[in-house]
Amino acid sequence: MRERGGKATVDERYTQWKSLIPVLYDWLANHNLVWPSLSCRWGPQLEQATYKNRQRLYLSEQTDGSVPNTLVIANCEVVKPRVAAAEHISQFNEEARSPFVKKYKTIIHPGEVNRIRELPQNSKIVATHTDSPDVLIWDVEAQPNRHPMLGAAESRPDLILTGHQQNAEFALAMCPTEPFVLSGGKDKSVVLWSIHDHISSVAESTSKSPASASNSSGKQSIKAGNEKSSDSTTVGPRGVYQGHEDTVEDVQFCPSSAQEFCSVGDDSCLILWDARVGTSPVVKVEKAHNSDLHCVDWNPHDQNLILTGSADNSVRMFDRRNLTSGGVGSPIYKFEGHKAAVLCVQWSPDRASVFGSAAEDGFLNIWDHERVGKKKERAGTKTPNSPPGLFFQHAGHRDKVVDFHWNASDPWTIVSVSDDCGSTGGGGTLQIWRMSDLIYRPEEEVLAELEKFKAHLLSCSPKS
Repeated sequence: MRERGGKATVDERYTQWKSLIPVLYDWLANHNLVWPSLSCRWGPQLEQATYKNRQRLYLSEQTDGSVPNTLVIANCEVVKPRVAAAEHISQFNEEARSPFVKKYKTIIHPGEVNRIRELPQNSKIVATHTDSPDVLIWDVEAQPNRHPMLGAAESRPDLILTGHQQNAEFALAMCPTEPFVLSGGKDKSVVLWSIHDHISSVAESTSKSPASASNSSGKQSIKAGNEKSSDSTTVGPRGVYQGHEDTVEDVQFCPSSAQEFCSVGDDSCLILWDARVGTSPVVKVEKAHNSDLHCVDWNPHDQNLILTGSADNSVRMFDRRNLTSGGVGSPIYKFEGHKAAVLCVQWSPDRASVFGSAAEDGFLNIWDHERVGKKKERAGTKTPNSPPGLFFQHAGHRDKVVDFHWNASDPWTIVSVSDDCGSTGGGGTLQIWRMSDLIYRPEEEVLAELEKFKAHLLSCSPKS
């Protein structure tokens, strides 16, 4: 009975959310997935047009074994702000594929794709984690398109990064400043690689000119050297960092440094590292949360601020200048709005104080830490029971939200994915959405705009 009641609650919540789409969202696309996806990432923007932009989207497909697991490269039409009609965005069929998302290429992946990360210097190059000790590097544009049939040979990665002693399944990050890759695994270690030696410019690969070998303009491809050999090129680690006492669940680079990074794990620890001073922790926060830590992110606008998400249902914000008190975590603030384990946290690229958190409760919460402690919350955006700092709750998923990614090319646009096997017995749901700008813009601005509409409506009304 309890299960049925829980399902009814989810359905009621979803029905209520769907009725509010025209009010809450500027744009929303719902895309039903055949198979669950554990990772979704934005790739490069391909084209800008009057009403929409075209952009790459990277997804994973976790199959049941009847067909191979795949890494999917899709093309996504991102509708520009204030273009979509309100009634149009709320009219979608949950079982249908969105016309805005079209599969472009499929890579047959050796094992399940647990996590995807794109290289900031060249987002056509991605890293993937699977249930193995290795990190796989793919040049998605150069890879051949494959048809995923049972028995089909696996695609060959362009590079294989070796160094873990046990499986490394989730913790994966790419450096914003250098082509460095960071990973964590079940061997309790954090491993750092540089793929610089294996990246060459497109110009060099065609003209053999050494002049642009370290070109970082973004027009790079991987020179894997695997044309002559059936084996992919392997790259050994630059450093292996020991300090965790359990599985490392997530890693992140400092936004301005390839040498500084942080990690979190099932030992409830948050650790800061600096490759310039050795392979031991610089700071170890022993009890960052009351349970396993699942995710971490470092603020690209304010590099003192680090977010962590945990199985204790909370998100915590730390200031790296004051991380601990007697070795125990001393967060600036605890954000407690989720009712289940937090799986993913990410700072907004558009506003320094805003971040998102996704959890097993099916919600993707958008927070603004600058709103915490402010007595006056904007009318209509704060319900009596809502936690401080929470200003938007995306309730479009009916099962655990396993990943999301802010779009750096399209402000306030988010892609999120849920694993729906538990609730609907289906695969997954991919949603691309942008909240109404009336929700996050400064109050004075919004009121002035609404006042203008009011004046316009009054001028249009028939005179008696």
